[in-house]
Amino acid sequence: MTDMQQLALQEAALKALADEIGEQLKAVKVEMQAALDASGATRVTAALPDGTKVATVSMTEPKPTAVVVDDAAFREFVRATAPGEISVRLVTEVRPAYATAVLADMTAAGVARWVDTGTGEVHDVPGVEVRATRARGHSVRPVDGGREAIAAAWRAGTLAGLVLPQLAAT
Repeated sequence: MTDMQQLALQEAALKALADEIGEQLKAVKVEMQAALDASGATRVTAALPDGTKVATVSMTEPKPTAVVVDDAAFREFVRATAPGEISVRLVTEVRPAYATAVLADMTAAGVARWVDTGTGEVHDVPGVEVRATRARGHSVRPVDGGREAIAAAWRAGTLAGLVLPQLAAT
């Protein structure tokens, strides 16, 4: 086998394994999220069968963010309160920098309400909602030495029935 053939085989094998691992990881993440949601737990310790702690799985809570849900209503609000922030071309739109600043103010306030610092006037802003922009999730943080402990357990066959069981020796 030439060096290039060896590299081709190595790449093909690693790609096949990565694809399989990726699919299994997606499925396990969905199951883990459902288990966290059902239990109300916010943190779970991941430990090897011998009790060695290798990671912590923690819930993540996305912070609500102001987002434009009705472009026309938001554009008309800006046209009425800050007409200089409107650019007119073939398409009328709020200048992105201004929209970013106003949405950031509403995100910080936690409501779709904006204070015009020039006049002190408080505006309920149509076309904007403050809401989570992504679903609840969780993160996995290996402890010091956790990755190495997992690798050693894999090499020892301890994880064969848990991770890629179809590849385990029979």
